[in-house]
Amino acid sequence: MRPLIRSGPAFLAFAACAAMTLPSKAEDARGSVAPVPTFVEEAKSAGIDHSYDGAWEYFVGGGSAIFDCNGDRRPDLFLAGGKNPAQLFVNRSPTGGALRFAATDLSIDGKSAAKVLGAYPLDFDNDDILDLVLLRLGENLLLKGKGDCSFDVANRSLSFNGGREWTTAFSATYEAGLDFPTLAFGNYVDRSQPGAPWGTCHDNFLFRPEKGDNGALSYPEPVRLSPGYCALSILFTDWNRSGEPSLRVSNDRHYYRGGQEQLWAVPPNRPPRPYRKTDGWQHLKIWGMGIASVDLDVDGFPEYALTSMGDTKLQKLDVETDETVPVYQDIAFDLGVTAHRPYAGEDLKPSTGWHSEFQDVNNDGLWDLYIAKGNVEAMPDFAAFDPDNLLIGQWNGKFVEAGGLSGIGLDRRGRGAGLADFNADGLLDLVVVNRAAPVSLFRNLGHGSEAGPRPLGNWLAVDVRQPGKVNTRAVGAKISVKTGNRTVVKDIQVGGGHASGQMGFVHFGLGVAERANIRIKWPDGDWSHAYRVFANGHVIIERGAEKARLWYPE
Repeated sequence: MRPLIRSGPAFLAFAACAAMTLPSKAEDARGSVAPVPTFVEEAKSAGIDHSYDGAWEYFVGGGSAIFDCNGDRRPDLFLAGGKNPAQLFVNRSPTGGALRFAATDLSIDGKSAAKVLGAYPLDFDNDDILDLVLLRLGENLLLKGKGDCSFDVANRSLSFNGGREWTTAFSATYEAGLDFPTLAFGNYVDRSQPGAPWGTCHDNFLFRPEKGDNGALSYPEPVRLSPGYCALSILFTDWNRSGEPSLRVSNDRHYYRGGQEQLWAVPPNRPPRPYRKTDGWQHLKIWGMGIASVDLDVDGFPEYALTSMGDTKLQKLDVETDETVPVYQDIAFDLGVTAHRPYAGEDLKPSTGWHSEFQDVNNDGLWDLYIAKGNVEAMPDFAAFDPDNLLIGQWNGKFVEAGGLSGIGLDRRGRGAGLADFNADGLLDLVVVNRAAPVSLFRNLGHGSEAGPRPLGNWLAVDVRQPGKVNTRAVGAKISVKTGNRTVVKDIQVGGGHASGQMGFVHFGLGVAERANIRIKWPDGDWSHAYRVFANGHVIIERGAEKARLWYPE
């Protein structure tokens, strides 16, 4: 895991280039222009042959986990399979080159690898080796990573009861005073109830850790978060920057009766409680499927993109009302992110949105929004051809659709997904788990072609660590990157999306800036000093370190 001390020609070439003139652009009526990257599908040539499929229990789910499972700092891929076995693919991509992966043995039995709907990486035992949390139709699993891309099922050793529910969502946080992460599992329909699936949503579960006399971790019986309204995405979030995370739950209105979207207060050492109308929480019913969160305007309060059938919500805290009260306004229409119908083809029926994720895919310093799309199965009232969205952020604050222009608008039914730099060239690539179709793996060529990538703007990749401490991966920290008089921030979170999570280097676009100042707000609220770094590199910041370390990919 030690950084290499040499840099390759690909790294030097990218470090020298900050060109922003592009042949392809996204432009709105006001003339705001942003570059559009070119994506090419490389799943087959990269060695990924995998499909998520199954009966109606697998209409939802279909997630991916992106994380480094062997300590080489390159992101590997775990893919849910539904009725098919889940698979792990180790990253073998050359720096700056075509994507390459090799299937590897998970080292768990076939029964455990079956019926997997989603997965999230997390270091739940604080040994600085990433573990996996598997969401399943049946018993959920905690897989302890061994550092060589193999795992042991740790349910019994951790006294963790994985249950027999239909689990479709997950999030984790570190609560004050607890040495290990608190785990939240979102469950869907309770299939054991009479009348299922209609009106039979299962409760969600909150597992708080306990530490034995010998310091060993265990997870006793969970706290029930009741009522549950068929969760498809959950996320621990400090919505009011109080330092105390709450649990946001996005629910599928298709099956519940009298339900709504939810926000749960999770006070330390006390039972969780849902925010209600008397707390300012507003009743909202959507076909909630995915959550993405980022602080778009850097006012200290995160915005939330909620995917649904028919539209996407973009919620902003109404600070003029009272910033301590969870009153939100929907700004999706104003900013152009409703994504309510397909942008291509002749099918004008409503879209169906799943995984959502804020990233900077063109390195211009503005957040973009990716949304995986796809009909649930064959629902006649919703679009059959429903290509994924790539909404490019503009300097006027709006977003412009560029999915077709970028090359990701395929005729597939997307579910879970993730954006990550698989070949360490400073350009975010894209993996999409599709229902009953091969996984899509898109390589980002910037504004190049298949003959070779060309960079967009400058970039930084930041990995944050707390070595030798609780919460080694600094879940709950905030990374602040400043270039000139402009600042962007991103939180380190576990959860959200749709059955898909990732952990590792956090990507920031810098535009034409050649240097940046990085500060970390650690999970306990302390701020680091400023780290001044050059653009176009992988930066590792350890708590208390005087200087940032650099990693140079081979």
